[in-house]
Amino acid sequence: MSTLRDLADEHTRLRPADIDHLHRIAGDWQLLSDLSFADLLLWVPVDGDGTFLCVAQVRPTTAPTAYLDDQVGRIVGGPEVAHLEVAHRQGRIWREGDPVWYGDVPARHEAIPVRLRTADGEAGEVVAVVGRDTNLSTARTPSQLELNYLTTADDLAQMIADGTFPPPRHPGETTSAPRVGDGLVRLDANGKVTYASPNAQSAYRRLGYASHLVGEDLAKLHRRLAGDPLEGTDAANAILAALRGDAPPRREIDARGATMLTRALPLMPAGVPIGALVLVRDITEVRRRDRALITKDATIREIHHRVKNNLQTVAALLRLQARRVSMPEARVALEESVRRVASIALVHETLSMSSDEAVEFDGIVDRVASAATEVAATEVTVGMRRKGSFGVLPAEIATSLVMVLNELLLNAVEHGFPPAGEEGAAVTEGDGKPEVVVSAHRFRKQLHVSVADNGRGLPEQFDAERGGRLGLQIVRALVTGELRGTIELRNGATGGTEAVLVVPLARGSADRLTP
Repeated sequence: MSTLRDLADEHTRLRPADIDHLHRIAGDWQLLSDLSFADLLLWVPVDGDGTFLCVAQVRPTTAPTAYLDDQVGRIVGGPEVAHLEVAHRQGRIWREGDPVWYGDVPARHEAIPVRLRTADGEAGEVVAVVGRDTNLSTARTPSQLELNYLTTADDLAQMIADGTFPPPRHPGETTSAPRVGDGLVRLDANGKVTYASPNAQSAYRRLGYASHLVGEDLAKLHRRLAGDPLEGTDAANAILAALRGDAPPRREIDARGATMLTRALPLMPAGVPIGALVLVRDITEVRRRDRALITKDATIREIHHRVKNNLQTVAALLRLQARRVSMPEARVALEESVRRVASIALVHETLSMSSDEAVEFDGIVDRVASAATEVAATEVTVGMRRKGSFGVLPAEIATSLVMVLNELLLNAVEHGFPPAGEEGAAVTEGDGKPEVVVSAHRFRKQLHVSVADNGRGLPEQFDAERGGRLGLQIVRALVTGELRGTIELRNGATGGTEAVLVVPLARGSADRLTP
């Protein structure tokens, strides 16, 4: 299904600013749909042929829909869009006409012109029309709640026609604002409550206010209820700002161990401030879970920090022991163990500074590669280079992969470039400088990695499966076991040696890799 922008670009000549305004309406119009008990369809005129194209649709959560089928992408004309044509041409809300039928569903049509205000604050031209279509199959005498919903919906509809709704979104805010069903409070021009829905009354009761809200000055009530005076002042100022015609950011109020999220919207039909609409949601359990997650994350980071410290202690003990060993073979084995432990500690160090169980792996590879050139037992100076990006990897992949790369890099440096004059020494490819290149890219939810050098290549009759070196045994065990991948050691196409790994990525981790 094409997006709103795709449809508008293909069929209309709307300006980018107009399309952005339509996007803001579609991002906030669930509120109007729920208050209206009606489907909302966003129609834009198709150039020159008297037809209209539906570019967005929302169904109410408070009433049955008038449309079982999706209307987005539908182009209609003729008598079926006469009400849209009136609203678009005359710039007024159209409410005349008899009910129409969609199959077995009777529906009432309304059409609301959409304006985008100019830079100087004046009402601009009509750029689209919102169709408000109500399913009449369950029509009955409305309750007080429904009457207040419908009255507020009419005020917001007029604000759409004026170009003052929806208000600009504040930085960092998402669409997860309180909804109509969470709790609704309507204020008059003086900030007094004229109506509070049952869910809104319950939310305030959680904060410690047991009386009925009607007649209360809501800004003063927020000051009294908030446990933190500064928080209470911010919540009160948000109410006062909405009464002045502004659209303040959402605020939270904490009291008696409960937390309530509030969103205040000005009501200014025809540019006249008549009060404000306050949506509230009890988010006590959400914030409690957030605090639990923060505590858990801090605990996990502390565990990674302690594991890193313990591994560094183990590495230090092994290093100390290596200095006391007289047998060269034993000393080399202990030094290799130190490097392996240090590479694992590097992952845990990164995880201890991360907010989740994933790490930016490029930095780790660069540090391991740098360490490999410094500690490798060789007289040749070897350059290291990385191509591509590993991106973000989950901890369970990163820990094993860093050990694999550590072994491959050390093996390439120590065995790929014998000193000049030694048997098997060869002139390197390219510019003659010894070099190891680590490459990585993502393909079909797999991580493809290669470690290639421009050294002397593999010895004749080399058998990777039967190789007796401990490093290669560790590599094969980790790749085929922990990483569930494959590895191939081969001579490069232009010389040198190349190790090629293919590692399947866990569900969800592949999408977090940097392309």
